[in-house]
Amino acid sequence: MTGAAAPRPTGPLGVPTLAPSAAPAARPRTIAPEDLAYCADAIRHGSLSFHAASRLLPHSVRDPALALYAFCRLADDAVDLQDEKAAAVLSLRDRLDAVYVGRPRNAAPDRAFAAMVEAHDMPRALPEALLEGLAWDAMDRRYANISELRAYSARVASAVGAMMCVLMGVRDAQALARACDLGVAMQLTNIARDVGEDAREGRLYLPTDWLEEAGIDPARFLADPLPSRAIRSMVGRLVREADTLYARSEAGVAALPLACRPGIFAARYIYAGIAGRVRRAGHDSIGSRARTGTAAKLGWLALSAGRAAGTLVMPRSPLLYARPLPEVAFLVEAAAGKAPAQSGRAEALVALFAQLERRDRRRDTLNDGRQWAS
Repeated sequence: MTGAAAPRPTGPLGVPTLAPSAAPAARPRTIAPEDLAYCADAIRHGSLSFHAASRLLPHSVRDPALALYAFCRLADDAVDLQDEKAAAVLSLRDRLDAVYVGRPRNAAPDRAFAAMVEAHDMPRALPEALLEGLAWDAMDRRYANISELRAYSARVASAVGAMMCVLMGVRDAQALARACDLGVAMQLTNIARDVGEDAREGRLYLPTDWLEEAGIDPARFLADPLPSRAIRSMVGRLVREADTLYARSEAGVAALPLACRPGIFAARYIYAGIAGRVRRAGHDSIGSRARTGTAAKLGWLALSAGRAAGTLVMPRSPLLYARPLPEVAFLVEAAAGKAPAQSGRAEALVALFAQLERRDRRRDTLNDGRQWAS
C-alpha cells in the first residue's frame, strides 16, 4: 500500500509543476533540428491529413506547426490509448505547466512545443482549452445538445485552429472566428466518421437529446451499435452542420498571409472530403469508416492552390464579419490578446482538475485494495 504523496509546488491556476525527477530542460529559443525531425515523424505517422496539408505551408509556419501538432497528437494519444485516462490528463497538465514556467520536460515534443510557445508568445488559455476537452474525454462526458458538442469541439479542435493563427501572426478577431469555425467543422466531421468506432470503445458523442427524440437508449446503442435510419439521420445532421461551418470558414482564409492560404484551404478540403465520403456511404459510419486515398488528397492540394490564388482577385466575403459561435468566443478573445473576464474559466479549470485528481486517487485506492487482497 502506498503512502500519501507529498504536496507538489504549484504554478499558475494552482497547477502543480513538473516533479524534479522528470529532469526538466531549459526552454530553448528555437526548435532544435532533432526535435523538429521527431515532430515531423510523429505527424507523418499519426495525422495523415495534417501532414498532407502542411506541405503547402511556408517553413516559417510549418516548423512551429509541426511542434504544435506533435504535442497535440501526444496529448490526444495519451488519453485515447491509456486505460488510466485521468492520470494521463493530469500528467499532460503538469507538462504544460512546466512549459509555461520555462522548464519543459526533457523530451523532444516538450522542448519543441516550449520553443514554439516562447517564439510566438502563445496565450496559455489556448492549449489549456485543449486539455480541458481531453479532461472531458477522461471523464466520459456526454453532450446533451449540439451546443454542448460545439463547446467540446471548440476545445479539442478550434483551440488548435486559434493557435495556428497565432503562428501565422494573425490576431484579427474576424479571422480567428473563422478559424474556429473550421476547427468545429473538422471535429464534427471526425465525430460523424467515427460513430461506430467510438461506440465499440464505449464512447458516445451524438447529442443525447437527439437520441431521446428518436427513442434510442444510449446504453443499448453502445451495447449493440447498428446503423439504423435514426442514427444515420443524426450522422447526416452532423455532416450538414460541418458543411455550413466549412463554408463560413472560407471567408477567413483571405485574411491570412498569402503564403499560408493554400495550406489552410487544403485542411478545409481534405476534411470536407472525409465528410463527403460519409455522405456517399449513406451516413453509415458504423458498418465502415470513411477514408480518403492519396490520389484524392493530391487533388485537394491542387484545388487548394487554385483557390488560394483566387483570393487575390476576389472581394472579401461578408461572412468574414459573422459573429463567432458563442462556444468559441473565449478562444477568439484569448488569441486576439483581449482581456476578457477569465476568472470564471480559471475557477472551472481548477475544479475540473481537482475532480480528476479525486478520480485518480480513488483508482489508486482501489488498486491498493486489490493488491492487499491478492
